[in-house]
Amino acid sequence: MSNGKTGTALIIGAGSGLSASLARKFAARGNRVVLAARNPADLSALAEETGATCVACNARDRGDMQRLFDGIDGDLDVAIYNPSARVRGPINELDAAAAEDAVLGTSYCAFLMAQHAARRMLPKGKGALLFTGASAGVKGFPNSSVFAMGKFALRGLCLALARELHPQGIHVGHFVIDGGIATAETDNSQESRLDPDAIADSYLHFLDQPRSSWAWEIELRPWVERF
Repeated sequence: MSNGKTGTALIIGAGSGLSASLARKFAARGNRVVLAARNPADLSALAEETGATCVACNARDRGDMQRLFDGIDGDLDVAIYNPSARVRGPINELDAAAAEDAVLGTSYCAFLMAQHAARRMLPKGKGALLFTGASAGVKGFPNSSVFAMGKFALRGLCLALARELHPQGIHVGHFVIDGGIATAETDNSQESRLDPDAIADSYLHFLDQPRSSWAWEIELRPWVERF
């Protein structure tokens, strides 16, 4: 196995859906779970269920990110970056300030997480950095230029990190989520959306890859999704 199961699993951008599924599975695996979000009060039920620690953190704030990592005791086994932001619309109508905020939140903040986590993991020669991407990171769509910029940058970061950090024992993973994720409010009887628990299982399978055959990227889509 590439990583331990008793250290901390940090999830940045925690909320309902995929990050909640990840929190439950890491807690069941034996990891201490830290959930970082702008509004941690919204995570109280999940924290009670999983025994997680909730931390208020704006990922765009360098000071917040420093305090987040300074507050993690012991080994940091896994750091997961889950946030992203969409600004839809024709290029000639987009709000430039909103576009800047979305691109920074999707990619630059992931860089901040990677930098802090790598500083914790490199001295021990082990750990994993996992990033939630999207199909917009490999193909652009009309009226989605901002999302494409953020996700393309995120994918480029992950590829560069994998080439830099894999030889030093740090497993880097980029997960291309191609399709909508099911929620409690959506009808998923036709399996047209990805089950967040199934996505979380793929994250854990990735972590358990022998390092003789590490992947750096996995694409996940429902069976009815067109390529």
